[in-house]
Amino acid sequence: MTTFTLWAPSARRVALRAGGRNATAVRASGGWWTAHAPAPPGTDYGWLLDDSPDVLPDPRAAWLPHGVDGRARVYDHAAFRWTDGAWAGRPLAGGVLYELHIGTFSPSGTFDGAVERLDHLVGLGVTHVEVLPVNAVDGVWNWGYDGVGWYAVHEPLGGPDGFKRFVDACHARGLAVVLDVVYNHLGPSGNHLPKFGPYLTDGAGTAWGDVVNLGEPAVRRFIVENALMWLRDYHLDGLRLDAVHALSDPLAGHGHPHILAELSAAVERLAGELGRPLPLIAESDLNDPVMIEPRDRGGHGMDAQWDDDVHHALHALLTGERQGYYADFGSLAVLSKVVRDAFLHDGGFSSFRGRPHGRPVDRARTPGHRFVVCLQNHDQVGNRAAGERLTELVSPARLRVGAVLLLSLPFTPMLWMGEEWGASTRWPFFTSHLDPVIAAAVGPGRLEEFRKHGWDTSAMIDPQDPAAYRTAQLDWSEPGRPGHAELLDLYRRMIALRAAEPDLRDGDLTAVASGFDEAAAWFVLHRGSLRVVVNLADRAQPVPLSGAGGGDLLLATGPAAVAADGGSVELGAETAAVVRIR
Repeated sequence: MTTFTLWAPSARRVALRAGGRNATAVRASGGWWTAHAPAPPGTDYGWLLDDSPDVLPDPRAAWLPHGVDGRARVYDHAAFRWTDGAWAGRPLAGGVLYELHIGTFSPSGTFDGAVERLDHLVGLGVTHVEVLPVNAVDGVWNWGYDGVGWYAVHEPLGGPDGFKRFVDACHARGLAVVLDVVYNHLGPSGNHLPKFGPYLTDGAGTAWGDVVNLGEPAVRRFIVENALMWLRDYHLDGLRLDAVHALSDPLAGHGHPHILAELSAAVERLAGELGRPLPLIAESDLNDPVMIEPRDRGGHGMDAQWDDDVHHALHALLTGERQGYYADFGSLAVLSKVVRDAFLHDGGFSSFRGRPHGRPVDRARTPGHRFVVCLQNHDQVGNRAAGERLTELVSPARLRVGAVLLLSLPFTPMLWMGEEWGASTRWPFFTSHLDPVIAAAVGPGRLEEFRKHGWDTSAMIDPQDPAAYRTAQLDWSEPGRPGHAELLDLYRRMIALRAAEPDLRDGDLTAVASGFDEAAAWFVLHRGSLRVVVNLADRAQPVPLSGAGGGDLLLATGPAAVAADGGSVELGAETAAVVRIR
């Protein structure tokens, strides 16, 4: 007999239908129901509530082979044969993340297709693969953030066994796997949770409508146990938590920890049991170090958080864009501040928000690896109207400068798939909602959002158009082509240099210094005995190094020569170099 449990506090009667037979569920305290049925792995099943004839998919289903509206299938996590018994995990400190979307990373758009490209990542030198959400969504293709089957792996990607094969293959190659999970909202279609109970609550003021109801202990348990499932049953090495600023927790401070602190405590216990690191990375636009401060100091205990200010500083500097949230960024002075303080807005005025924003980081107590930074990511590319990558926005020389800067910072760098070779493929927003009303509303909704941010919407493709998905798939012929191959070589050499030079991996923010000349457009980042020197001007010029006994050129993206006395380096236009000071 197999035991099934369900939280459905509003139901008067509950039955389980498994293998064509019904089994009456017994109600327990707290709105929980339990049913027993002869349902071995592979049996299709679902729930019946009260007098409704509709068979509903299990909210905790691990397998939804018939889609988010169909019956679930019993899945045995213990049946998969792992080969990663010796895997001890990888720490986040000193790592390089690589963000990818399974559906567009390979031609097949599946986990098995992604496995065929893993050796490319090994050769690149990255340490962690960060996978966009893979839980079950309505339709076939999606970014993943419209998930409604939180415990199930999307079947078109390869289902639960496919995901396990992918993780196992990553571990065999020394790659850790971080999964993006979404606990702040559910997708607009295929969501059956409200039929079972108050899983959701009014999300007025958010972009997603109803949000997850953190006032219900059972819903909090639903979140925490979901996170533990991914880490335990899928052997994952960490989680990236989407938009945690939208997690409005009414119980926090009223006899309960914040849901993030509750989650981090549970994951910390699991990490101790498994004997390997399980970092939690928060995406937050609050610029508040409370995310990564320890729980015993009132923090949420996250291991790291995304740092959009560093992205904005690099993007605005390289592209010259100043619209929307880039308004306060783009100068070398701003770059100098964020490389030292992590945030630009740390209590000062944000013109985009029209108010003071953020809180300062305690640089003496907060290592830089706790901030994940990037030149590009799925949001910053895909949330442009046409999905343009940085490749279309700046010169090849500036792409190379950006790569050197990103991989020289005291933070944890993250690459967006294809960035390393300057992929020309756009990555627009795409969906395949089956509900015709929702499908028709997606495009106009995105248009309105893009207009608010000042994007040119003339080149926007309808998210429901299959071409939006197909054109987003990487072109794997590009890495070997002229122009692309040279950029890929630079990324490989720069990641190898970062791995070889402790000074480039040093996360001590108090040791970071820089110099710049806004008018002359040069910038120098001090990283121990190394100097990362950048000339953004359209002409060659000497950049001061303040060396005492000469210097050695370790890497350059263009013409570069260190003066004999180490006092300066002559750099070509739009060129970056790494120099060791003697």
